[in-house]
Amino acid sequence: MSKKKKKKKAQKKELIKQIPDMSGEFQQRFQKFHDELRWLYMELYDNGSMFAELCERLEQFYTGRKDSLKALDREREADPNWYKQNDMLGMMFYIDNFAGTMKGVEEKLPYLEQCNVNYIHLMPFLESPEGRSDGGYAVSDFRKVQERLGTMEDLEDLTESCHKKGISVCMDFVMNHTSEEHEWAKKAREGDGEYMSRYFFFENAYIPSLYEKTVPQVFPTTAPGNFTWLSEQEYFVMTSFYPYQWDLNYKNPRVFNEMMYNFLYLANRGIDIVRLDAVPYIWKELNTQCRNLPQVHTIVRMMRIVSEIVCPGILLLGEVVMEPEKVVPYFGTVEKPECHMLYNVTTMATTWHTVATRNVGLLKKQLDTVFGLPKEYLFLNYLRCHDDIGWGLDYEMLAAKGMEERAHKQYLNDYFQGYAGNSNSRGELYNADPVTGDARFCGTTASMCGIEKAGFEQDDAAIKKAIRLDVMLHAYMFVQSGIPVIYSGDEIGQVNDYSYKEDPKKAADSRFIHRGAMNWKLAEQISDEKSVQGKLFGQLKELEAIRKREQVFVSEADVRTIETWDPAVLCIERRYGEEKLIALFNFSEFDKTAWINETDGEYVELISGRRMTASGVDIPSYGFYYLKKIQSAEEV
Repeated sequence: MSKKKKKKKAQKKELIKQIPDMSGEFQQRFQKFHDELRWLYMELYDNGSMFAELCERLEQFYTGRKDSLKALDREREADPNWYKQNDMLGMMFYIDNFAGTMKGVEEKLPYLEQCNVNYIHLMPFLESPEGRSDGGYAVSDFRKVQERLGTMEDLEDLTESCHKKGISVCMDFVMNHTSEEHEWAKKAREGDGEYMSRYFFFENAYIPSLYEKTVPQVFPTTAPGNFTWLSEQEYFVMTSFYPYQWDLNYKNPRVFNEMMYNFLYLANRGIDIVRLDAVPYIWKELNTQCRNLPQVHTIVRMMRIVSEIVCPGILLLGEVVMEPEKVVPYFGTVEKPECHMLYNVTTMATTWHTVATRNVGLLKKQLDTVFGLPKEYLFLNYLRCHDDIGWGLDYEMLAAKGMEERAHKQYLNDYFQGYAGNSNSRGELYNADPVTGDARFCGTTASMCGIEKAGFEQDDAAIKKAIRLDVMLHAYMFVQSGIPVIYSGDEIGQVNDYSYKEDPKKAADSRFIHRGAMNWKLAEQISDEKSVQGKLFGQLKELEAIRKREQVFVSEADVRTIETWDPAVLCIERRYGEEKLIALFNFSEFDKTAWINETDGEYVELISGRRMTASGVDIPSYGFYYLKKIQSAEEV
């Protein structure tokens, strides 16, 4: 036996000795996953004592978990597909914009129930330096809530109240970096080697210059480069995002362990879904792009195992901004899963591309890819979120149709600013680069659909058309496979908020245009069917009721697109058991005909109740139909 094998055998024996004495539920879970977790950990770190510490702390976090949360864990273990049903509907919002504080959110739970929402994503709420927080993504303390929003006790009260109403709570877990004001960063500034090793420090520019040769820039105009020079310390530190966000060094097992302890601490406060922010960035290697490296998947798999042992009711949501077929590795495999859910980012961007071009070709191709993936893979679908829209489209396909990348990006940005293509959209650019022509777009769903422009011009006909487009896009989102998530304010048609320009701390970041405070005066009008708010809210509520009622909307359904022979019309078919739904969407401001020919009987249109045939269907401008195959006389 080689010395290396003898050493590993001796380490294994020592590790077995150090496994804490456990019994019951925790022991069963731990023993189920121990060998794989140990193998992954030792492969990455080869550090037995740190692994033993991790195991011991897992038991402590399990012991400290509330009985009510343990009961919820067991319930979800017994029904592992609980989050894949057709009743799931999410809403994301900033706590201060939505209700001021966490206590305020708790008071607004009846409104969320009225919206049929049973999954809320609380945008970043952990402590972060004011003015240097990147919207809360520069965390200075992973165990403290921003004082203006409340306390950890308030968070626990909120999650407990949500659970009583059947509402799951999601939060952001910023894994890639900390704020420069984090305790670790402060000690690293003081020259403490233990804490400097938790980041990437370099005495001169040589190694950073090597990284810069291969690592893309995240914000080339507002935060160019991937390193920041600390003049007082005379060191470079890696900062992939902003200079005040220091990248964590996951090659150090202490970083992994401590971040897992933070994760479990938050899980024990009642969090149900943990959004892994910027997860592709967390492992760094010279001569690579420092994106999507194999070690990232090792870490995410270990994180999944840690949650399966301590809190199996928790879901991991990966923020991976790539085409659907390229994000698939972050699901892991059926035998060794990683994330439970991923964002469908590219489809969101392609949806707005379709609005601007009135051509569903690219969207249809992308949906075919998504629909062809294993049904175990679950995506979160959305029209808008807190972030900008980057035009990461399939330019190879577009080039074949005569659309050159730079010119097309220019067109899209001009269109949504209202400058081109007979557009009714309003919004602003973010991080525009005059050299490359790249830019990202900011705006609310309502403003991009024309509600802002029509309201300003007091054009009733234009308002009706804008509402029709808005509702059609939501109806289309609900038909996609996965969980639909609404950005707070979209349910009442909230438009762009330009007041951010008056705040010096926000003026440079145009993303605040769609991060305006919830207008509760407008929300009071949701019962007024004559108001914009009432029309939107009422129609969305009807769509939500249909999705919850019809089993064909479950994630396990078979889904495909059907050719309509009109470039502006998208057709999606869903089948589940004997049920069949044909959904048609007109992305044009003109009336169109979908030249489909489903000759298998009659259908009922679920909005109007009208009986129809699914053949040569005429669709009004920005209109849509949900056509359900009639199985029996009782369905008519």
